[in-house]
Amino acid sequence: MQQWYSTVLWHQVLFGVFCMVTLIQLIYYLNFFRKLAFFKPASREHTQQHPVSVIICARDDAAKLALYLPGSLVQQYHSTYEVLVVNHNSQDDTRFLLDEFKKSYKGLRIVNLEYEAIGIPGKKYPLSMGIKEAKHEIVLLTDADCVPASEHWIEKMQDGYYQGTKIVLGYGAYNKKEGLLNKLIRFETFHTALQYLSFALAGRPYMGVGRNLSYKKELFLNNKGFSSINHVPGGDDDLFINMVADKTNTNIVIDSEAFTLSEPKKTFGEWFKQKNRHYSTGRYYKARTKWLLGTYTSTHFLFYPLFVASLLLFSWQLTLYVFAARLLVQSVIFFKSMRKLNEKDLFAWWWLLDIWMFFYYIIFMPSLWKKSRKTWR
Repeated sequence: MQQWYSTVLWHQVLFGVFCMVTLIQLIYYLNFFRKLAFFKPASREHTQQHPVSVIICARDDAAKLALYLPGSLVQQYHSTYEVLVVNHNSQDDTRFLLDEFKKSYKGLRIVNLEYEAIGIPGKKYPLSMGIKEAKHEIVLLTDADCVPASEHWIEKMQDGYYQGTKIVLGYGAYNKKEGLLNKLIRFETFHTALQYLSFALAGRPYMGVGRNLSYKKELFLNNKGFSSINHVPGGDDDLFINMVADKTNTNIVIDSEAFTLSEPKKTFGEWFKQKNRHYSTGRYYKARTKWLLGTYTSTHFLFYPLFVASLLLFSWQLTLYVFAARLLVQSVIFFKSMRKLNEKDLFAWWWLLDIWMFFYYIIFMPSLWKKSRKTWR
């Protein structure tokens, strides 16, 4: 009899933990993620027309620049803007390609770096040189393998600058292709954006993506650039924003014309290598950020195993009620957020993709402790 009571008590505790994990998840969805789902940008009578320096770092990227660089060079922007490409010690035809582009596009500036910066791995050195060489106070960053979603990318991103704004976070999407891998990549990108854009709207910005990010040159110089994170191979986007962003100086732009588009990886191996590199910077986040993200990730990871265990070992009716509460809230948040980020075709698969995240965490969790590689190409 005592053993039976112990078993019943253990099952009740298990269900209680499941309820607590679900409650924490609901708090994140209702307190944070709803802010993106129901976000309405403030209306403007006039668009912003600040002079802008678009900065692109390239290393052996001739093929990518040939395809994507024209998208930045043909922007419809009524104020002054330049496109500054930092050619970081490329060994391919990047230099010759840029020289040819220069003949047709007067707004293109080229900075050729022919040596490495000792002790500064990753992209931070060429990006620092680009920002220092930029003519204008507002810099807009993207990558060599990205193309603006429209000819109004610069204009729309500048609409994010209000009085006191020093950072504008954008969305870097991936092109829609056939196949499972494409859906996994795009859902993970959406899921990450749901977090960093929502936290920014909640007054707790913690990262941006270098594919589509803008900030003021003054902010970069006043914080001594990347000097405090020069030893980290990555982090030129997320760690820098984690360091300098706060609730008063950061805004977001999610107009579809302000997106950038990139080609997704074509194999699981390439994608895993990319994500391992990205997640290796997470250990350097501020303690508050690590706690917020860690709590969400751990409860997300535990949700489905606890659901299955409660379903089998406790009351399946009560378990389904708790599951349905999260499912309803999550479906509304995902539907509205996916529409805003132009990922609505993923909604039909969101529940399967959400289950996939359990395995995703298992695969990529070790990246938080792995040593990063030293080069960015």
